[in-house]
Amino acid sequence: MRPLLRIIFFAFSLYGMAFAQNAPSGAKPEAVLGVGDIIRITVYQNPDLTVESARISELGEINFPLIGKVNLGGVTATAGEQKIAKMLRDGGFVLRPQVTIQVGTIRSSVISILGQVSKPGRYPIESVGSKVSEMIAATGGVVPGGADTVTLVGTRNGRAIKLDIDLPAILQSGKAELDVIVENGDILYVDRAPTGYIYGEVQRPGQFRLERGMTLLQVLAQSGGLTARGTARGIKVHRRDAAGTVSVIDLQMNEPVVRDDVIYVKESLF
Repeated sequence: MRPLLRIIFFAFSLYGMAFAQNAPSGAKPEAVLGVGDIIRITVYQNPDLTVESARISELGEINFPLIGKVNLGGVTATAGEQKIAKMLRDGGFVLRPQVTIQVGTIRSSVISILGQVSKPGRYPIESVGSKVSEMIAATGGVVPGGADTVTLVGTRNGRAIKLDIDLPAILQSGKAELDVIVENGDILYVDRAPTGYIYGEVQRPGQFRLERGMTLLQVLAQSGGLTARGTARGIKVHRRDAAGTVSVIDLQMNEPVVRDDVIYVKESLF
């Protein structure tokens, strides 16, 4: 190799190493192809080699023109493209094949959806980029007693994650960026709606559903208001902290109530 060419080659090598080291680490990994996935394969300038709606068999294989069976199970679409291209090139069928694999339907990736939904169970991720809200919709939606937050437990880039997905923020406020894309093995859990308890001199004592930002005044209104003997003075709230210790506090009417609060409304002395 000539000295000038050797210098140029060395410079490009260093550039490639630097680029790899500084590449964004948060890039989303490709989905891995698996049994039941349906894909479309094209080869540039070779329309006769196009394969529409190829289903990956139980053995992880597809049949491709000229080269026969190709095992794509357990590889990414990019790796599959490279594999088919190599087989076409090595077989002398296409000199410089440019292969593209488009994933249509994914059936090998499955998530579990549990808790307060109409039909809990295991659900396939049927299209690339499916999001939490779409998967919850596939179950028939959240039941009336369910919370409006979905907890996602899974793994991203080899690390365990736990996220709380705010459905009202996504669906009512249009914050689509909060709608996380699901991946194989994820677990979605919809808890029961948060509740509290009220007893004493109110029209409808008992358990109540706690809405977001609900104040003491709103809780009293939801319980039907005070009885003829009740008083708004001296209302006591029993609240448990993270350590499990219960304390008794006085709340103003405009202050928020929290999950599992127990509210006691006293009888008027006059």
